[in-house]
Amino acid sequence: MTLDIRGGLKNTEISANRYVVIEELLSNAIDSYLIRKSSDNNAPDLSVEIKIDFLPASLLEDGRFDLKISCVDNGAGFDDEQIRAFVTKDSTYKDYLNIQGIGKCKGAGRIQFFHFFRKFEVDSIFRKDGIIHRKTLSTDENIHEISEHSFEEKDTSKVDLETTVSTSILKEYAANRFFISSSVKADFSVNALYRYLYVAFMQRFIILKGIAGSFKISITSKEGEKIERKIISSNELPSPVSVNTVSLVCTHGSAIHKKDTDLKVTRYSLPQASFHDYEHEVALCANSALVKPITQFYLKNNQDRRRALDGKYELLLIESHFLEDKVNEQRDDFNIPRECSANDELDHSPSMQDIVDSLEDYVYSILTPSDFDKEELVASTETKFGITRSMLDTAKIKVRYSDTEQNIAKRVLKKYQDDIVNETSKIFDLKQELLELDPRSKDFRDRVGTLSWTYTSTIKKMDMANLSQLVVRRTSMLEVLKKAVESMLNCQEDDGGRKENEKIIHNVFFPTNKDSEDSIDHDIWILNEEYHYFEHIASDKSLASIPWNETEKLFEADIDKQLEELFKKNNYDHRLKRPDIAIFNQEGSAIIIEFKAPGVEIQEHISDLAQYARLIAAKSYGRIKRIYGYLIGDTMDESRMPLNYTRFPSGLGYFSTDPIVDPATRTQYGELYSEVLFYNQFIDRAERRLKVYKEKLNIDI
Repeated sequence: MTLDIRGGLKNTEISANRYVVIEELLSNAIDSYLIRKSSDNNAPDLSVEIKIDFLPASLLEDGRFDLKISCVDNGAGFDDEQIRAFVTKDSTYKDYLNIQGIGKCKGAGRIQFFHFFRKFEVDSIFRKDGIIHRKTLSTDENIHEISEHSFEEKDTSKVDLETTVSTSILKEYAANRFFISSSVKADFSVNALYRYLYVAFMQRFIILKGIAGSFKISITSKEGEKIERKIISSNELPSPVSVNTVSLVCTHGSAIHKKDTDLKVTRYSLPQASFHDYEHEVALCANSALVKPITQFYLKNNQDRRRALDGKYELLLIESHFLEDKVNEQRDDFNIPRECSANDELDHSPSMQDIVDSLEDYVYSILTPSDFDKEELVASTETKFGITRSMLDTAKIKVRYSDTEQNIAKRVLKKYQDDIVNETSKIFDLKQELLELDPRSKDFRDRVGTLSWTYTSTIKKMDMANLSQLVVRRTSMLEVLKKAVESMLNCQEDDGGRKENEKIIHNVFFPTNKDSEDSIDHDIWILNEEYHYFEHIASDKSLASIPWNETEKLFEADIDKQLEELFKKNNYDHRLKRPDIAIFNQEGSAIIIEFKAPGVEIQEHISDLAQYARLIAAKSYGRIKRIYGYLIGDTMDESRMPLNYTRFPSGLGYFSTDPIVDPATRTQYGELYSEVLFYNQFIDRAERRLKVYKEKLNIDI
């Protein structure tokens, strides 16, 4: 038999667990002791020592270190059978020993020695036929195969069984991937290894204590003359608080009725006073050893994981025959798909998401602090994102401790989107069925009814998903506009500079010097919902540049020049004036919007609207005949309002409809409907429209 190191390195990936070598050494040491104990009831208590030697990585005193890791145990040692098993990568030797406490063996763990380190050595003293023997093995990265003959028989004067397995000198790839040179000492300190092994092997230590009785695992580090040591002792192990069984349920909501898929959860509560640098841990195990932590699925941030509950850290270890069968060769994960797919519906093959979701209720019952206010988080999510309680219920989203408003909103909207896609597909299938039915048959009407209900349900979900975002955004924009009108925004504080309140208000509606060709975002809906969907919107831009279609412009080329001359006659300061916002559509309508800064009397600018309207109608090649003009501000002298304007029934603001006539020829170009409004008027209008959406969503922001 031969262990092909080069082939093993090629066919078995390096583990993602930086402590895999120590795990493998300790696991093999425990197995070796259980083999000895099975044939010798008088064997001494298990004793294992993990030795860490920090070696200077260079001749310079630059703080860089390399490693030598040794594991010394008093197990059965490397007799002929164990050597044959060692050099056989896919050996099932341990599986057939039928010794309690030894799990299934895939034989791939030893390849990790050669992934991580350049040198590997064995020095084993064992008993065979009542006689003490010693065998040794020494390899480096230049040796590509290990056979039974690679082990040398040597004389020994020792009488006690003892095996030392050592690895040393990190390979460059492993060092670069898992460590920075300055972190080696911290990652392999006595305290770090004690903490890691205590948690990772907790379940196996408990089982080992029940089988073998007392044991001692020593962890020793050495740097020059400095030695540190900590001991994991069987008499210090905690007892399980509880052992519960959780059924594995598919993401689609159905139980997975497969043999040996139930999850066994063993709970330990570790006192914070004794384990002050620990944190909560939820982990999937195999062979009674921790394989995959899944704590991050439940406690999203480090602060939550490190926050002791009632003075304790909770350790939840999950085991299952299903997990035993699925652990990968590297023992750092499981060969389980991340999520269910539609193709899995027939065989209900469990996914990792199934496992996480199935454990959710139990895990949160343990890890949720008593001061967590679920209702406060739900209300905050509604305020911030418009996600209502009814939406949470419809999407079947549970709000848990460590959730945030943002991830709740994402989960709800993702669920709605998934449902909409699935139901849209069903609608398409129903339509195809309808085409094949006889309209005279009763079945046809039944199918039409099914289609209608399915479609109605989908529309409701679309409304909920889309309207929730729209309501929050629009509520926020109206709040900004209110403060801008009242000069209460931070940017409007009096700093002695030029006030730009008009420009600030303008930009709430639509950014200045932009148009819809720039694909910019705007909030013109505040004025009128219909205007949001017009073909072209321009803000303080050249009118001559506005397109009518792909090849033609809307206006004559000299419109901007004539507009400048028109205003130059009236007011030199406004000679370059253009409409604050101009909106056009293919049906021959235009909307002109003029904002006035707080304190400016708006009735004095009614003639501006008339001049804009006359020039736009005259220079549009007859395309624009209906013009809507809005003059908006917060100050008005009603005694100076033109007589043709009528006051709104509310008593605020005025409106008028007038022909657009050439002053010289009296030719009518079109019609101007104009409104002179207060800012609060259209804010109130917009809020009333928005109220309809809020009532539809049953939301109060």
